[in-house]
Amino acid sequence: MIGNTAEVSPAPPLGQTGGPLGNPTTEPLLNVRDLHVHYGKIHALQGVSLTVGKDQIVCLIGANGAGKTTTLRAISGILAASGGEVVYQGEVINAVAPFDIVGRGLVQVPEGRRIFSRMTVAENLRIGAFRQKDKQWIADMEARSLDMFPVLKQRFKQVAGTLSGGEQQMLAMARGMMSNPKVLLLDEPSMGLAPLLVEKIFDTVVEIRKQGVAVLLVEQNAFLALQIGDYGYVLETGKIVLEGSSQALLENAQVKEAYLG
Repeated sequence: MIGNTAEVSPAPPLGQTGGPLGNPTTEPLLNVRDLHVHYGKIHALQGVSLTVGKDQIVCLIGANGAGKTTTLRAISGILAASGGEVVYQGEVINAVAPFDIVGRGLVQVPEGRRIFSRMTVAENLRIGAFRQKDKQWIADMEARSLDMFPVLKQRFKQVAGTLSGGEQQMLAMARGMMSNPKVLLLDEPSMGLAPLLVEKIFDTVVEIRKQGVAVLLVEQNAFLALQIGDYGYVLETGKIVLEGSSQALLENAQVKEAYLG
């Protein structure tokens, strides 16, 4: 467990954007305000607040069981919040259906890849564009996604379940990009991958940001996440206990001891 220090700010009060935007008057793309989630009697999230600004990589780090995946699932509408608000592009989306949230450009790439293993790479990608009817638009997005992950071009007609773990993660991210996101929620993209593949995945996250997509990155490899991130939040037992620029968190003694090894 860690506490607040002078180098890193505590979480801002309800209603303030603050955080990675720097300017409190700037409207974030995503503004999570005092979010609570219960699993029965278990209070899993206890007032989580965070913001994601345009073209930014914002990291959410913490130990297993801290509530990172629960936070993403609540943002994307898969879990119902028991309190607080998820504000996306200035609109509260707590009551919006998950598939409509995707259609608005807030897209989650889940932990564990969750590809359709019996379908081909091509079929998996096209599922990512399920809301689109324009064939040319789909073809253009497919080309864009394959440019980011060239190995998938070679595997285009291959059954997805036969891909390596790293290739499956690339497919999951490419499928997410097929939904034309404005904000991409990435849940543990490096999990179970060899170091060289982890480096490739993180390079791709940076490339996604360069293409104008903001990223909320949940990642247990806190060191690599903060190295590519702009801002970070530390989650412990359902509460944000620290936040600050990625550089400030990398230099914070308590963060180093607890998460950076």
